[in-house]
Amino acid sequence: MANILNSPGRYVQGAGELSKLGKYAEGYGKEALILISQSGYKRIGGRVETGFEETGCSTVFDYFNGECCKTEINRLIGVMEKEGCDLVIGIGGGKILDTAKAVAYYRHTPVVICPTIASTDAPCSALSVIYTESPQVKKIMAERIIPGAFYAVLVMSNPINRLLFDKNRSDGYTRGPLIPVTYLIFYAYCLASIALTLVNYKRIDRKIYRILAAFPILAVAVIIIQEMYPEVILSGSAATCALLIIYLHLQNKQISVDYLTNVPNRQELLNMLKIMIKKDPGRRFTLLVVSLRDFRQVNNTCGQQKGDEFLKMVCRFLCEAGPAENVYRFNGDEFALLFPEAEDDKIRRCVETIQKRMEQPWQSGNYRCRLSVVMGAIRHNEEETLEDTISAIEYAVFQAKSGKCGAICYCDRAMMKKLERRTQIVRNLKEQLEQQSFEMYYQPIYSVEKSCFAHAESLMRIPHSPIGPIYPDEFIPIAEETGLIVDITYVVLDQVCRFLNLLLEKEIPIESIHVNFSAMQFSQPDLAQRVLEIISRNHTPMSAIKIEFTESTLAESTQAVTEFTLRMLEHGIKMGLDDFGTGYSNIATVINIPFGTVKLDKSLVWVSMENEKSALAVKNLSRTFKELGMKVVAEGVETEEQRKLVVDFGVDQIQGYFYAKPMPEGEMEEFMLRREWPSE
Repeated sequence: MANILNSPGRYVQGAGELSKLGKYAEGYGKEALILISQSGYKRIGGRVETGFEETGCSTVFDYFNGECCKTEINRLIGVMEKEGCDLVIGIGGGKILDTAKAVAYYRHTPVVICPTIASTDAPCSALSVIYTESPQVKKIMAERIIPGAFYAVLVMSNPINRLLFDKNRSDGYTRGPLIPVTYLIFYAYCLASIALTLVNYKRIDRKIYRILAAFPILAVAVIIIQEMYPEVILSGSAATCALLIIYLHLQNKQISVDYLTNVPNRQELLNMLKIMIKKDPGRRFTLLVVSLRDFRQVNNTCGQQKGDEFLKMVCRFLCEAGPAENVYRFNGDEFALLFPEAEDDKIRRCVETIQKRMEQPWQSGNYRCRLSVVMGAIRHNEEETLEDTISAIEYAVFQAKSGKCGAICYCDRAMMKKLERRTQIVRNLKEQLEQQSFEMYYQPIYSVEKSCFAHAESLMRIPHSPIGPIYPDEFIPIAEETGLIVDITYVVLDQVCRFLNLLLEKEIPIESIHVNFSAMQFSQPDLAQRVLEIISRNHTPMSAIKIEFTESTLAESTQAVTEFTLRMLEHGIKMGLDDFGTGYSNIATVINIPFGTVKLDKSLVWVSMENEKSALAVKNLSRTFKELGMKVVAEGVETEEQRKLVVDFGVDQIQGYFYAKPMPEGEMEEFMLRREWPSE
């Protein structure tokens, strides 16, 4: 069986590279949490900060507490949620890097690790070694346990030496000479507990702080009574155990409670759902997730502190409107309301109350804003697992955010089937990606000037799968949502190169094949390097590859697209703008980027058939692009009338069903060999 190692996606080494960390990081996120030791920051913090200047990524530094443990990981997760970070960077030794990887895993964000010592193996894999407690804690515990261990020895040896107490028929129970040691040790532990609480009061929640400070005092009072009146049965051991139980309970509460809103966090919700499903699988509970829309704008406008105030206000309101004991912070700007019973009327009233309140503005100090929300709801069924439930509620929230289901989306059986199909599509994409077995189709592009098919567009298809044919308008958005589109594009490019080589070996004339790139592709810092490596590895002529991307991609990543285009032109690879006319870009943006081709969206062709003014505008637009040195391609041409129209526009190339539909590699090869071009 093969061994699979999840290694870094990119490895950089060299003198001064740490100063360029910002340049490497900006492709992965906009707000980076940088985990570093205090001494490490003193040594290199200035260089790191300088490297992030003039980049699109801001930084939040946080000092490492010394141990890769659950407490530290949860603390940093809280920092990320508070600061709105979408990237984790670890700088230092192995434990810092392990902690950074663990935080990124639980937050579902990218991670960048920068080892400052050569001996750590942390950069070699995605593995994180999480310790139960720090060495410092172990040392302290070892020191603190000595008095208790000493007393335990006294208790165990008492039947022999009678130092603590004695019991006989004549005198009954009598105290031994060392009985005061019992009380002294207990007083010492109580005083140490109080001192520890006072020292750490800034890091402890107010309510918890008061309990931790007050309980040892009560315990001391109880033991004083026990000492003064030995006939009263008050066990010091019982008091100590009670103290320990309460402390552990409070410590667990700190881990499971959201630091900002003081309600249980996502992990606690998962624990609760897991218990409910395991205990009673047939229980029909309802989960409602309330998601604030565009809350980042509130933080940007009012500041992080005021944003936190608004979040706390919303949380308090939800506790009043819904089940107060079952309100959870689901994500940064999302709250989950758990209804343990199928109480339809109660749930409906709760939803209506939330919607009505969100129509009104929220006020915090001098800041006043409106907070819009979307909601997703799901009712658990017997056959659903915890993973199914969480996936369904996240899908419902996603659908609500998309606007396809209104402000609230109920995940019913029909949607669950869609979700199941989506899961199957993701699984199919992953399997094909692993096997690099995507089926490629090609649509010929007719050259008006040369009267032949000199180009083609590559199109990925899934005509056969366990769930039947999967069409591009279904699997492409899913691939983009899951991030799979990045690696899929590289595989597609590799297959196109091999097909091009086959055509050229058989002396089948073709100038280029177009490959479509997603917007997500341009977020990859090593995109140019990967593209050049794939083409070079296949020994494919650089000029035979034309990379296309849509107007929306250009609008989202103008700078990245421009830099990539210039880099490709240096190697003879031309770029093309696809779907021009869909409304995402303007002429000024297009003319400033050296595109080889501009492809007119089919909607422009179709509207020109019905409107003379539109036809005139498109004709002038086509002429403008040609004067700027670009080739103009008309797509979506399906009829003779449309063909004549685009020819009148002066386009250089025509693509559409009028000439040929997309076809598999074998058919494409035969089509090019026939060379039976349509008559003009």
